[in-house]
Amino acid sequence: MLATMDLDEELAALAASLTTAPTATAPRRPARGQDDVRDNLDEVVGAAIRGDHRALDELLRFLRPLVLRYCRAKLGRVPRSVSTADDVAQEVCLAVFKALPTYQQLGRPFLSFVYGIAAHKVADVHRANTRDKSDPTPEAPEVPTTEDGPEQLALRHELVERTGALLRVLTDRQREIIVMRVVLGMSAQETATAIGTTAEAIRVAQHRALNRLRKSLAACRAAAA
Repeated sequence: MLATMDLDEELAALAASLTTAPTATAPRRPARGQDDVRDNLDEVVGAAIRGDHRALDELLRFLRPLVLRYCRAKLGRVPRSVSTADDVAQEVCLAVFKALPTYQQLGRPFLSFVYGIAAHKVADVHRANTRDKSDPTPEAPEVPTTEDGPEQLALRHELVERTGALLRVLTDRQREIIVMRVVLGMSAQETATAIGTTAEAIRVAQHRALNRLRKSLAACRAAAA
């Protein structure tokens, strides 16, 4: 997996290769904030494709936290011996930037393109996890460990299993929306952009999904009573 420094060095080299040298009279615009990038994402992406160094930097700063939250939500239970969400997020960002020169803005939301790459990377990690059955044991630490003990791990595992079973009553689309909205904390508009629909459709789908979860949870409680 890539270290952070390796990623930054590769992205810097990639940006340098894509950048067109500015003319002496070219005005230097101020850097955009995160909200400004979000509101003008297509414009920023277009400038990045053309080799605008500042647009490349703005796009990276905008994408990194979104991709990282996505990977952390999808890889929360993957053993660290296989990969970490931070590693995968870095690989996703690098893959996105390597694909920029050939990316075509044909009406498809750019975030759906980004999350498509992220989904493939996450799937690769899950496949590697199923193949890697080793259980490496590090040397005993010289300082007390701060990691959860067996009881905490068992309780967390039980909670994850119960949550997973509850989410299985949803359709794939509903599950993806709930993950993006509740787990990742994405706005309705960000989720809509990633999936390729409208914010209103996201809110309706989320409302229906939550109602289905409530009914399923009530049925489980009634059966256990």
